[in-house]
Amino acid sequence: MWLYFALGSAFFAALTSILAKIGIEGVNSNLATAIRTTVVLLMAWGIVFLTHELTSVSGKSWLFLILSGLATGASWLCYYRALQLGAASKVVPLDKLSVVITLILAWLFLHEEFSIKSLIGCGLIVIGTLLLL
Repeated sequence: MWLYFALGSAFFAALTSILAKIGIEGVNSNLATAIRTTVVLLMAWGIVFLTHELTSVSGKSWLFLILSGLATGASWLCYYRALQLGAASKVVPLDKLSVVITLILAWLFLHEEFSIKSLIGCGLIVIGTLLLL
């Protein structure tokens, strides 16, 4: 099941980039991020209330979800500013270097395995990104 959600995430992330590039024209990038964030906030809380998924959250979960939210906010602010200043075909591949960075951070902090396939995949992502610049 996770595979379907991961593929959905990739599809909607790609669609987000194109829609954002069109929508950000003539709009301050910070304002555009705030509008997008408000829509995401309303959508997420709406789903929580519709599915009755309100449960208790531990202090550790609160801390790391808040930190994750701050990282997401910083990422979106940088992303929208980059989209405003550059071509989507250049910004998006650089943004996808997050895959490589995630694998490295998962290895460092979560002690996840770094296989030969992971190394090759990371290398191909870096090479592909450099070729698209």
